[in-house]
Amino acid sequence: MNTVEIGTSTVNNFIDGHVVAGSTGRTQDIFNPATGRKARSVCLSSAADVDAAVQAAKAAFPAWANLPPLRRVRLMNKYLA
Repeated sequence: MNTVEIGTSTVNNFIDGHVVAGSTGRTQDIFNPATGRKARSVCLSSAADVDAAVQAAKAAFPAWANLPPLRRVRLMNKYLA
């Protein structure tokens, strides 16, 4: 059976290659539904945070779309590791 590590850190946004806290300064707790225990907190983002993320994604899309699929898979696996 897989286990999930319980952490107390806050998960922030990843925008334009940088980890960025939400500008609202607020967080939301996330709970493990199997145990009811707090798993993490996530930052709550403002409309401006979302706009920044969308603009960064739009700017990055042409280069990403031109990468061969195998290269994209390798990059995602590296990021997830």
